[in-house]
Amino acid sequence: MPKFLIDFFESVGKKTITFFEYIGGLCILLFNTLMWIFRLDIRVKLTVQQMALLGVDSIFIVFVTTFFAGAVVSLQLAELAVRYGLAKFVGGGVAIAMCRELAPMLTAVVVAGRAGSAITAELGSMKVTEQLDALEVMAVSPVKYLVVPRFLACFILFPVLTLFADCAGVLGGGAIANMAAGIDLTIYTDSIREMLSMKDFWGGLIKSLFFAAEVVMIGCYQGMTTKGGAAGVGISTTGSVVYSIIVVFVTNYILSSIILAI
Repeated sequence: MPKFLIDFFESVGKKTITFFEYIGGLCILLFNTLMWIFRLDIRVKLTVQQMALLGVDSIFIVFVTTFFAGAVVSLQLAELAVRYGLAKFVGGGVAIAMCRELAPMLTAVVVAGRAGSAITAELGSMKVTEQLDALEVMAVSPVKYLVVPRFLACFILFPVLTLFADCAGVLGGGAIANMAAGIDLTIYTDSIREMLSMKDFWGGLIKSLFFAAEVVMIGCYQGMTTKGGAAGVGISTTGSVVYSIIVVFVTNYILSSIILAI
């Protein structure tokens, strides 16, 4: 067999093994985290601190991002709606787009970029300075002390941030529909009440729970497996954001397919 084919198959094999090792490591970390939670062995003070750092401090950027996302959707819909005499559907269209897809997904992407990278950088720094090893020497589980509070913080606050995103997107859409297309806000809100269903609303919140678990698990795993000193921390942090965004987009498609089929 030619050498280039041997090198090709070796490369594919190594990447395949690395991929499954990564997935396995994430699953083991998630399992250990859930075990500590099910035992109710939770550090409440640390969890509240992480809720403030990872969730509350992200509200503003989530609100701004989704406000303008809703504004863009409304701008595109309003232009077509006015042209074809369908102005009464703009509000419902914006609300459905935000609640079903954009609000949970953009929230996850924003938090992955802000909080997920912070988690990886913090845990990665602790890993390369051997602080994680020190915790284990003192018989303190790094998963219990570091991962569980961050997991619970994200799991609790992702749906809350998604609610803020829903409201921000609808507000942005309403403002643009009124200013750019002259659509009365009463018509806009009536359209939301008529077209938006609870399935759309709850579907987005359910998605946010999956995204929360993915973002925090990838962030923690990347940090706890960091190698190579300060340069390794930077590589892990970049990988955390990239992997989180990819997984969020893939999961969003899968969950959308399931929810629409129900």
